Parts: sequence; C-alpha cells; structure tokens
Amino acid sequence: MPLMRRKRIAIIGGTGQEGFGLALRWARVGHRILIGSRSPHRAEDATRRLLSLIPSAQVQGLPNEQAAAQAEIVVLTIPYSAQGGILPALREAVRGKIVVDVTVPLLSKRPLVVDRPAAGSAAERAKQLLGEEVQLVSGFHTVSGYLLSRLDEPLEGDVLICGDAEEAKQEVIALAQDLGARGFNVGPLRNAGVLEHLGGLLIGLNLLYKRRAIGIKLTGI
Repeated sequence: MPLMRRKRIAIIGGTGQEGFGLALRWARVGHRILIGSRSPHRAEDATRRLLSLIPSAQVQGLPNEQAAAQAEIVVLTIPYSAQGGILPALREAVRGKIVVDVTVPLLSKRPLVVDRPAAGSAAERAKQLLGEEVQLVSGFHTVSGYLLSRLDEPLEGDVLICGDAEEAKQEVIALAQDLGARGFNVGPLRNAGVLEHLGGLLIGLNLLYKRRAIGIKLTGI
C-alpha cells in the first residue's frame, strides 16, 4: 500500500540478511531505500537483487557515507566488531538525524556469548562514535532476517524500541508498523542492553531448536 509519508532510509550493512530483509519490506510499501556498503560492488548487487523481487522499488546502492548523507533515517545493521571502523566516518553525515541501531554484540555463536560493552550497550557505543547530536534509537533486535526476506509470509512478533528522543522513537515505531509488526516504546537508550541481550537469546534459541524465525510477542496489550 502506498505511504503518505515516504522516507529516504539508508541501511548501512544493507547487503547482509537483516539489512536486506528490512530493505525489502520497507521498499515494498514505498519508502526509498539506500543500501550502504563498504563495497560498491556488493551494494549494487543487493540493489539488483531487490529490484528482481520488487521491480517498482525505489532503491540505490551506495558507499556508506553517501547513503547516510542522502538519507533522512539511517539504520545500522553492521556487526558489532565493525562499529569502530565504520561509524566515525558517518559522524557528519548523520548529524541531527534519526539513527536506528540493530546491533546484537555477539562475541561468539557457538557457544552463544553476548558482550557487555563498556558503554553499556552497542547502541550507546554507537552514539559515542556518532556524536551527541544524533537521535539514536535502538530496536529490531528480535526481528528475524530470514522471515523479513520471505515477502509471502506475515511478519510475526513485536518490535521493542528504546531511545532518549521521543519523536524519533515514534518515527521508528511507525517504521515497525510499515513492516507489518507492532512497535513498542520500552524507555530510554540505557535500556538498549536489555534489547541486545534479548536478541542474542533469540539467536541462541534458533540455533538450539534448529529454527530461523523465533521471535517475541507481548500479551495483554
């Protein structure tokens, strides 16, 4: 369904499973998508793949800095280990913008170990690297990249979102609804560590029970 409020959304790390799945779902409802990557070739390849699935999509593959500069909202789906190498270069491009951090700071998958960053969370570290003027929102940790990419299936589960800028959180909740999910405000950015560990827990459950799309759903609301 066409949107009344189309957004230009840059997905930094949009060539990976989670980032590409978000790009697909948002492109399908009319948002303009900028797929960012350190590799122009990979960004262009992801663009072609998305257009093969949604020919009407407005999508472009760009280097990370260019994608962030042209976007209204920037979504980070990069590995935790890549934050230090990628985010400082985006600092000027994201000044004053909404940045959504989807990072689960895994140290290992087998056995599953989730890091406890010195900043408190990967999202809080991202804000340190990007600067205080960024409107940092943490969310989408419990949304399966595998399920996002299966456009013929409904997106089950709820999206939990935290941050210190109330208007920014409402924008991100609206983006969750555009995916076909419910979005919930779960407080300030200092709660991001809880969401990141919950995302890690779900990754572990998927591995343990040999599933790909275990999520969460709130009851009584």
